[in-house]
Amino acid sequence: MWAPSHRHLCLIFLLACVFACVFVLLIHHYLFHSGLDLSLLCPDRSRVTSPVAILCLNPNTTFSCPKHPASVSGTWTIDPKGRFGNQMGQYATLLALAQLNGRQAFIQPSMHAVLAPVFRITLPVLAPEVDRHAPWQELELHDWMSEEYSHLKEPWLKLTGFPCSWTFFHHLRGQIRSEFTLHQHLRQEAQRSLSGLRLPRTGDRPSTFVGVHVRRGDYLEVMPLHWKGVVGDRAYLQQAMDWFRARHEAPVFVVTSNGMEWCRENIDTSRGDVIFAGDGQEDAPVKDFALLTQCNHTIMTIGTFGFWAAYLAGGDTVYLANFTLPDSSFLKIFKPEAAFLPEWVGINADLSPLQM
Repeated sequence: MWAPSHRHLCLIFLLACVFACVFVLLIHHYLFHSGLDLSLLCPDRSRVTSPVAILCLNPNTTFSCPKHPASVSGTWTIDPKGRFGNQMGQYATLLALAQLNGRQAFIQPSMHAVLAPVFRITLPVLAPEVDRHAPWQELELHDWMSEEYSHLKEPWLKLTGFPCSWTFFHHLRGQIRSEFTLHQHLRQEAQRSLSGLRLPRTGDRPSTFVGVHVRRGDYLEVMPLHWKGVVGDRAYLQQAMDWFRARHEAPVFVVTSNGMEWCRENIDTSRGDVIFAGDGQEDAPVKDFALLTQCNHTIMTIGTFGFWAAYLAGGDTVYLANFTLPDSSFLKIFKPEAAFLPEWVGINADLSPLQM
């Protein structure tokens, strides 16, 4: 039998190394020059042409990758600014506009840190090094949908602004509500809290819950001094509650606010159907938000926190309408018809304090 010599073995080893190098180079070219094939990481995700590393992060849930159309390409993100409700609006707008324009949406790590502990969001997170080196073009959005936003050509686009208008994303309402599904432990905790509530006067368990969000805090100065506007007052809340009392049998009003002391002093509890359930912790609003979303209906005053609570809760919503003077500069950046759903019910604010 023929036995290979030492020289033959060396040649075979060298040929094997050459073939291995060629194979590695082909794989590298396939993955990074033709676009990172995320099917290797996420079998149900279509290819993204931008060579970026992605993690589909979804704490407390099983790993899954969001599905997107096969035509999705490019890299879009949004600059996260503001508080909880602001970033919900930014997330929903980014998702909707990216889908509309056939682009892949990514969120910043800071937005993920705000929203992922609360919701089962699915948009991938942009790696910081990609954010630093990408050839971004920026687009500042106004707070309503415009035709121009349907035909954006930039492959590397960073959106800015504070969009929170239903006109951007309401056609995707089912998907948006799915993205903003509470983690199970938060939903269960909120439902336990509601099921444990009893009417103060009778001790009966309520059957209809109306979440009430009263926005105060910094708005007490910002609205009158900067925007020529007002916040919800005692008279408005009374009218809103009476609207529900006239249309629903024995509703109970679950009050949350970043000004709970004011609420206790100014909301009429004489009917025995008001429960002050909010903890008033402005820097940790998750408990209050979860509670509101599990109610059947909503009374909101102003602000994105109340908007999202109402949008996710469904049911009837009453909101504070016409809360600025006609010459307020706020109306240049805010369109009421784009801010509140058409089926929602507005009750006009009392502007007399601004005219004194």
